[in-house]
Formats: sequence, C-alpha cells, structure tokens
Amino acid sequence: MKKINILLAEDHVVVRESIRKSLEAEAKFNVVGEASDGEEAVRLATKLKPDVIVMDISMPRLNGIEATKQIKAIQPSIAILILTAYDYEQYIFSLLSAGAAGYLLKDISSRELIEAIQTVHKGESVLHPLVARKVLERFRTAKGEASGEQGGDILTEREMDVLKMAAKGKSNSVIAEEMHLSIHTIESHLGAIFNKLGVGSRTEAAIQAIKRGWLTLEELP
Repeated sequence: MKKINILLAEDHVVVRESIRKSLEAEAKFNVVGEASDGEEAVRLATKLKPDVIVMDISMPRLNGIEATKQIKAIQPSIAILILTAYDYEQYIFSLLSAGAAGYLLKDISSRELIEAIQTVHKGESVLHPLVARKVLERFRTAKGEASGEQGGDILTEREMDVLKMAAKGKSNSVIAEEMHLSIHTIESHLGAIFNKLGVGSRTEAAIQAIKRGWLTLEELP
C-alpha cells in the first residue's frame, strides 16, 4: 500500500512533535518533513512534494494563508489541511478561496485528524463543525430553493440520515457506529449522495441540503 506523505507546518515545537508522533503511529502515513514557519513550508512543499500538508495559520515570516496561496500556485495537487486555534470568518473564507481542502480546529482528537488527512487525500473536503456552520450560514436561503423538491424525492431515507449526520461534522467511523453499519457502507452512501446532488464533498452536500430546505442550521451543532 502506498503511504500518504505528509508535511507538517507548525511553529510550536511541542505541538508539532505531538502531531508527528500521532501520525507516525499510523502505518499508512509517512511524515516527510517539518516546517516551523510559512516560508519554510513553501520551500519544503516545492522540494518534497508531499501528498498532504497539515498547516497552522499563525506562523512567523509567512502566515498560513499566504503559504497556502503560494503552495497551491506551485503544486496544485497538494492537499492542504488547516489545523488552527482560530475560527475567524476572514481566515476561513480566505483559506478556502486559496485552495485549502480542509479547516480543523485544534480541539479535535488524533483519530479525527487521521481521518481528515485520509479524506483530503482522496480529494474531498473536511471542515470542523463550527467552521462548517459558518460556511453553511453564508449559503443559507430563507426558504430554500423554490423547486419544492423534498429530500425523499432524491435521496433514500437512509441517505438522508447519513447526510444529516455528516453535516453535523460526524466522522465516517462515528456515523457507522451510531447507525450500526460498516464504514464501507457509509462511504458508499456518501458516494451515492454526492452523485445524486452533483457535488464532491460532504460540505457541498450539506450546503445543497440547506439551500433546498431539507436541513436547517438549528439541526447543526
């Protein structure tokens, strides 16, 4: 099995070492380098060409937003996963616009980070529930689209259940556990949901559900 090559960009040594230790415990991961500032992150991304970069925002010399812009311009195939303590809207939308594949807060568990890395490596996006709520808020419409379509007209009852749980930020493993299904089954349901809605990620699917009136912000965390 080909390993996922990861670059860590984090200026706090203790935090960086802790993340590295967690990731190196996974046989499928290979941490190829560490950057302590934004400029070093850009340089190492160019040199090492990792599959995924776990990037902080607040770093010396060059912040995570500018580093993300430069890296995506040079190596657009690299998936950049933001891991930060800040959920400011200006950061969220600047980074998503710059091409970040995910935005997580540092209150997540090691297992959630591991699953997020696998998710962005597959080309999907992943957002912390608080961040997802801010994104969904921006796309909310007062009454949904005027088509009158109900969720059940397009998605099965089980697919709607999976979509609602995914929109709340629950990982595939948590959804599988709560629904008493396998992770593979949950992934299959998400794939069917994406195909039916014409989207590429759970965030886009949730936005579609909000816009169509199938899901309300009150149902989210």
